[in-house]
Amino acid sequence: MTGLLKDKVVLVTGGGRGIGKAIALRCADEGAIVVITWVSHENSATEVVNEIVKRNGQAIAVRADVKDEEDVKSVIGKIKSDCGKLDVLVNNAGIMRNNLLLMTKTDEFDSLVATNCKGPFLFSRAAAKIMLKQKSGRIINISSVVGVYGSKGQSVYSATKSFLIGFTKSLAKELGPLGITVNAIAPGFIDTDLIQDIRQEVREDLISHIALGRIGTPDDIAKTAIFLASDLGSYVNGQVIGVDGGQVI
Repeated sequence: MTGLLKDKVVLVTGGGRGIGKAIALRCADEGAIVVITWVSHENSATEVVNEIVKRNGQAIAVRADVKDEEDVKSVIGKIKSDCGKLDVLVNNAGIMRNNLLLMTKTDEFDSLVATNCKGPFLFSRAAAKIMLKQKSGRIINISSVVGVYGSKGQSVYSATKSFLIGFTKSLAKELGPLGITVNAIAPGFIDTDLIQDIRQEVREDLISHIALGRIGTPDDIAKTAIFLASDLGSYVNGQVIGVDGGQVI
């Protein structure tokens, strides 16, 4: 533990699995008090909290549907009452649905937008109220490389990740003068549950386009999140940092 986030309060949405889990663990290892949200994987979230406690860290898991405004208010209210502050918000929770445009159903579109767009909006708005009073804070949005460059068969998913980029840049200008930085991370092909159903030949083709010749790990993303959340990234604002092993150059 190097203590880059010592005594900081960090909220990671969807922190029970994948990238969110890796970020939560890294933040705890750096001395942060970590709050993670979950909506359908309570056991996974509990395991993350137990792992953090085992490492002598502090963490709690709270059930919250990111697209439910009352849930969001409840989480932020609990953090405010229990911790008195919120230093870092990581908008990580998201879903992926791949489909060609003509095969995409309206409810599929609605689901993606509600979770991937409305969720970060609700949490950022609620978190900003605390951060503005502190005159400090960090918001980190987990976007995607497809949100920057697009992807065939992922038009709606890509669009929701593009939303996060525009949201990030606008909030950086709006909140920057008030001491709050807002940045986005655009992961490439990362080894999480979201890619488990990808056919082997597709997986191999994707890897062939990555300069480093391997799939990324959730911890690759977590390391970048630590940089942005800590004093190391204090002068970084409104940026989209690609973490894709050279997939797109």
